[in-house]
Amino acid sequence: MLIVHHLNDSRSQRILWALEELAVPYEIVRYDRDPKTMLAPPALEKVHPLGKSPVVVDEGHTLAESGAILEYLVERYGGKNGALDLAPAPDATDARLKYRFWLHYAEGSLMPLLLLRLITGQIAKAPVPFFIKPVTKQIAGKLEAGFVAPNLKKHLAFIENELAGKTWLVGEALSGADLQMSFPLEAAKARGGVTVATHPNICALVERIHARPAFKRALERGGPYSYA
Repeated sequence: MLIVHHLNDSRSQRILWALEELAVPYEIVRYDRDPKTMLAPPALEKVHPLGKSPVVVDEGHTLAESGAILEYLVERYGGKNGALDLAPAPDATDARLKYRFWLHYAEGSLMPLLLLRLITGQIAKAPVPFFIKPVTKQIAGKLEAGFVAPNLKKHLAFIENELAGKTWLVGEALSGADLQMSFPLEAAKARGGVTVATHPNICALVERIHARPAFKRALERGGPYSYA
């Protein structure tokens, strides 16, 4: 049976969601973040050298990186035994290209900006000697104002515009693109300044995601998930 090495409050949650949508039987091996560092425990390094989650073991293959795992699951199980086909047909050129774009964009472009925002916030609040505090706050402030904020604003406006008139990212059908983008969009709501007033299309998409029965089942299986 397929095994998911699952870390709480991580990208692993969207893999559980994918498996529920695809009706693939699976088992979960749970890991908890260190409450002080919020990092994954060293035990994950025994599964994969990078010690990150998610990691999936299926038919003797060990797969890391949520995007690669998602592509594998959609290709391996999508459209079979009554499961959803979560990828546009290869001959549907425009839809397929958009689908591929979102799969790579989620972690290649959007998530790094959200991670930088998290880091600058931590730098600004870091416990340092009082005479250094103004310097660290200034460095964090300049990085946020000069790079993170304007780029994040541009990217979120792009996504908001792309969603106009659509139910899902690639039209009217749920696809792997929505699953892959779910985590960064949830993070954007948490720390990216995304609200119903500023980005109604993004917020509506996240609400549709959270309303999916398969997403709810994944939450029940995966345990507490602060982004939901």
